[in-house]
Amino acid sequence: MSTPKYKRIVLKLSGEALAGDQGYGIESRVIRSLARQIQEVVELGVEVAVVVGGGNIWRGISGSAHGIDRATADYMGMLATVMNSLALQDALESMEVPTRVQTSIEMRQVAEPYIRRRAIRHLEKGRVVIFAAGNGNPFFSTDTTAALRAAEIEADVILMAKNGVDGVYTADPLKDPAAQKYDSLTYLEILNKGLKVMDSTASSLCMDNNIPLIVFNISEEGNIRRVILGEHIGTLVKGSV
Repeated sequence: MSTPKYKRIVLKLSGEALAGDQGYGIESRVIRSLARQIQEVVELGVEVAVVVGGGNIWRGISGSAHGIDRATADYMGMLATVMNSLALQDALESMEVPTRVQTSIEMRQVAEPYIRRRAIRHLEKGRVVIFAAGNGNPFFSTDTTAALRAAEIEADVILMAKNGVDGVYTADPLKDPAAQKYDSLTYLEILNKGLKVMDSTASSLCMDNNIPLIVFNISEEGNIRRVILGEHIGTLVKGSV
């Protein structure tokens, strides 16, 4: 059996990744594929925490642009992440992967409230923990939530799954065919070059806490396992090269 390079990870999934080709909502084929890939790494003995975005249902910034109060729009986005998290939980549980959803906004009828020590205990028992509702505050992205939770649970790495893009490029490779891919970067380079990897708050939090980040393509099934086993795919971002 292959030996994982990482013991405890935070997997950051965008909401758009759950929508698949339909562009909106949750595509069952895609969420089952994600659940299978998570199941593969759980079976390797890796402790997996997941942060899911909500952009396939609602984006706070877009809502604010249409005249909705920004804080209200962000809270709506947090609720969208809860819907995605419950869908992922259902897919994982159907594959007999024990799972817990923890929310930053209390809704005890559907999920546990986020408690750091309880989350760590779930991970130690082999359960996948899905962090929903962002960090409970408006004006923060789910990228920042991933960085914050990774620091809190002392994760070895953040895996940032991109839909159809296999790393960090000098420009958007879907729009600019001349864009060049980076094999590795520092967080300072991301901030100085204005690269759209994660927002500046999340990048600073990762840099300050020395949490490595791997950006890779989730569309190719099996990539999560490849990253966990140490195969160099995507782009590695860390405190220093």
